[in-house]
Amino acid sequence: MSHPALLAVAHGSRNPAAADVIRKLARQVGRLAPMLDVHVAFLGHAEPSLPEELTAAGSGAVIVPLLLSSGYHVSTDIADAASSAGARVAAPLGPDQLLLTALTARLTEAGVPVDTPVVLAAAGSSDPAAAADVEKQAVLLAGQLNVPVLAAYLSAARPTVADAVARLREQTGKPVAVASYLLAPGHFSEQLAECGADWVTDPLGGHPALAGVVIDRYRTATKAR
Repeated sequence: MSHPALLAVAHGSRNPAAADVIRKLARQVGRLAPMLDVHVAFLGHAEPSLPEELTAAGSGAVIVPLLLSSGYHVSTDIADAASSAGARVAAPLGPDQLLLTALTARLTEAGVPVDTPVVLAAAGSSDPAAAADVEKQAVLLAGQLNVPVLAAYLSAARPTVADAVARLREQTGKPVAVASYLLAPGHFSEQLAECGADWVTDPLGGHPALAGVVIDRYRTATKAR
């Protein structure tokens, strides 16, 4: 029995390292699920484009947004392209329990002590549903770490990451870590270096747990029809 292609769609960045991370993630998905035909596309700043790769992926493809929350890109850009091509759209990667594996691993890699309060730093969106998704992931992370965790944003929403770092430091009297809730390096990850935190983690892309989430989203979407 043949499986519909999995088309992983990322935001895209002018930083070439971002596309490298996304392609590495796609290769991890392919190794974990070798029966799948895995494609990659970008919404901007990198090639191939979503319409171009939808054609290559063929009829009935399942688009998995490589985005950590809902928002305009999922509800409009991706949904419109999928509708035109007869493709299905899976849910974005977050929030999810499986992402805790990657988030906590990055904190450990950065040398963050176990009792450190954390700011979960997301790109941000003007869509309230996107902020709600990030806040849900912050609640999950707080439960996992048993420390205060604040959701914060690098654009389009409040609080800003710098404000959240200052607030947590004042409230707890402790150093504060920022957990990067981004998939790949680029403009937003560079901004985190200036947020005033004592530790800033690397983006999540490349951690094997992300590939598991992508496959889970694909399987859920294929069963929904």
